[in-house]
Amino acid sequence: MSNNAVVSQPAEPPQSLPRKTAGTGYALMLALLVIAVFVPQFVDSPSHQNIAILILMAAQMGVAWNIVGGYAGQVSLGQAAFYGIGAYTSTLLFAQFGLNPWLAMIAGGGVAALISIVIGWSCFRLKGHYFAMATIAVAEIIQIVFTNWEFAGGAVGLTIPMDQQGWDVFVFASKVPYYYIALGLLVLTLLANLMIERSYFGYYFRAIKDEPDAARSLGVNLRKYKLIAFAVSSFFTALGGSFYAQKELYIDPASVLGTGLSIKMALVSILGGIGTLSGPVLGAGILTLIDEGTRALFGGTGRGTDLIIYAALIIVVAVYYPNGVIGWFKSWMARRQAVQSQVARGEHQ
Repeated sequence: MSNNAVVSQPAEPPQSLPRKTAGTGYALMLALLVIAVFVPQFVDSPSHQNIAILILMAAQMGVAWNIVGGYAGQVSLGQAAFYGIGAYTSTLLFAQFGLNPWLAMIAGGGVAALISIVIGWSCFRLKGHYFAMATIAVAEIIQIVFTNWEFAGGAVGLTIPMDQQGWDVFVFASKVPYYYIALGLLVLTLLANLMIERSYFGYYFRAIKDEPDAARSLGVNLRKYKLIAFAVSSFFTALGGSFYAQKELYIDPASVLGTGLSIKMALVSILGGIGTLSGPVLGAGILTLIDEGTRALFGGTGRGTDLIIYAALIIVVAVYYPNGVIGWFKSWMARRQAVQSQVARGEHQ
């Protein structure tokens, strides 16, 4: 057969390819998590352990954002509001009222979920970029409120006392306990994503994302399921904020409510592969290493360099890899499988 015949009849990838690719992704994710368990046994440097914690924290944020942005297709660029609400709620309950910090973390997630339902009730009347703009505005308003709220420390922020240490007060001198807590939070958020992905919620979310009019015509309550996705995403985002507060022992509006944090949550997922389980984890690794690399390379003189790189990545991903690194990998696997099929049939030259 001539080359022209091959070109005129592009080979279709085998039907089993998506399932094989998904299975490969799950196996790779499981292998990475098993390796992650043993990282502190081989990495003694506190600075390197801290980088590993930052990667896990960014991955957890991206996986949480992926629930509403990836599966339900609602691009929220104000998720830092819920990150900050979780951080402030848990810190105030622990430092001011003496509540156990683990319970305070769950309470922070609950408060963030409730507020997300109130915000989403009005914002989900908007579509597309109008919704994204509304979430940015809400996050800015919440940041202004906390900046001027004296009970919450105002612009100065809040400090968590470290007169006691241990698991009961969630304060440690070593980085290792924080590493394992961050890993546990990531696994918990991944399991929530996996359950959503395989439940009817996942099918409804994807239907709302891809064909909202068709979903509505079939009786799917769009606002109800958007609110569920928003609330679940906000709950896990707030857990990440509470963990940040306990790790750093200090928070202020700029560190937990900034717009750059919201953009990073979205970019982690978009870069790795929006709407996929492993995409945000991969994106978190890439972005965090870029962050730390620019910090080490430029130091204090390079402030803002990471934002320039973020902008460049957004342009490159939007133009060349709209499905992220995972999407590129799946396309590459499909082409490779097609070529192998052609070779097996003796059609490839």
